[in-house]
Amino acid sequence: MDGLIDEHVWEVPAELLRPFVSWYAGYRQAGVGARRHRGLPSPALTFILTLDDPLVIAAHPDPRQPAASYDTLLGGLHTSPALITHDGRQSGIQLALTPLGARALLGMPAGELAYRDVAATEVLGGFADELRSRVLARGTWASRFAVLDELLGRRCLDFLPAGGAGRPGPRAEVAFAWQRLRATRGRVSVSSLTAETGWSARHLNAQFRAETGLSPKAAARVFRFDYARRRIAREASAVSLADLAAGCGYYDQAHLAREFREMAGCPPTQWLAEEFRFVQAEPAQPRE
Repeated sequence: MDGLIDEHVWEVPAELLRPFVSWYAGYRQAGVGARRHRGLPSPALTFILTLDDPLVIAAHPDPRQPAASYDTLLGGLHTSPALITHDGRQSGIQLALTPLGARALLGMPAGELAYRDVAATEVLGGFADELRSRVLARGTWASRFAVLDELLGRRCLDFLPAGGAGRPGPRAEVAFAWQRLRATRGRVSVSSLTAETGWSARHLNAQFRAETGLSPKAAARVFRFDYARRRIAREASAVSLADLAAGCGYYDQAHLAREFREMAGCPPTQWLAEEFRFVQAEPAQPRE
């Protein structure tokens, strides 16, 4: 890793895995200078396999969790940022896991990881080490992604009907509520979700939180924020923040600014200036 290296590669998983994993992202940087990266709230769990140096998290979404470094990491849904630092070198593969698919790959609901970052071995045991070892043995991004398709595909097969009885999945009502939030980018009310599921607001909140780690209201905020920050990355130079805020479901620009400060820890313009290279490498239409 001598000299300047700045690689970002995105890929969609094999079809079998798409209900469980939205995308893979490979990254390798060297010689870029010490930097920090904000791990922002999103509708996906984070699974990272490092390639060269450990992942250093200086601040977690839960401020009570101390700073730590990881060879492999699993992070649950959250509504505040993580702060990742490096000395000019970082490399790995990030997988975006869907909360409704967490049981298939992790053997547990996403709710058990809410606001937490843990070594992947704490959840996946030796499988996490095997996955990283097999990835490290490959020399191209395409071959590394192929390893993920192979090993993760085997792991989730017994969750599918063709694989036998399988593991239990999320309640149909919870899955419906999540998909409604996804389809509307968080612009459906909790009262509408309760009417459409036939559950009381209290029961929906409890079941939804247990499965995903967030309440329906918090999940709606995350969906809106994720959509807004991606639009800011693509359109900030062409569209006013006031118009963008209205198009993303916020009351006004001030509402967007408040949400951004809470979820990103800084105003939209500061985030874009600090993260420009990274956000420009993201896929334009990620799957949640």
